[in-house]
Amino acid sequence: MQIFLASKSPRRAQLLQQIEIPFEIVDVEIDEHWNGREHAGSYVERLAMEKAKAGFIATGGDAGSIVIGADTAVVINDQVLGKAETADQAVHMLRLLSGRMHHVYSAVAVVSQEHRRVKRSRTAVCFKTLTDGEIETYCQSGEALDKAGGYAIQGRAAVFIESIQGSYTGVVGLPLFETYQLLSSLPGYSLPAERRQ
Repeated sequence: MQIFLASKSPRRAQLLQQIEIPFEIVDVEIDEHWNGREHAGSYVERLAMEKAKAGFIATGGDAGSIVIGADTAVVINDQVLGKAETADQAVHMLRLLSGRMHHVYSAVAVVSQEHRRVKRSRTAVCFKTLTDGEIETYCQSGEALDKAGGYAIQGRAAVFIESIQGSYTGVVGLPLFETYQLLSSLPGYSLPAERRQ
């Protein structure tokens, strides 16, 4: 069986490599708009599944193909913070997160010819109180751009995190525990760790 990752995110690719899952990238485009009412957990599950389905179609829908899709949302005050597209947006997001706890919802879906499955994780992240200088310096680094909530926990923003309760890899962008569970549940597919036993 061939695994495909329906994502251009280098972070998700690195996480799959970390657990020694061989895969190829398939590029998909879907509408990621949040309507302002959909629950964040349902939202990320829907997008993860849409990405996986689109990726499966893009690969030709072969019987031996499994496509992984994933999505992540940063949530505070019941509002989904999208990806920061500009430094000003990132500054606004980090000011919202400063000194407070927020939640990160991350979902992963797998699609094959016979299966459509999805799981999600919810992680509580607590930020220290940030100074204007810290926010400005971080946003000027460029790391905040194209990141949900305007920060990358695996990068410089790690020093902003007082505590985390839940899935670290989910906050990065691909919850590995749930990914492994989903792949393990597919009949006929054996994971690298199982093949060595």
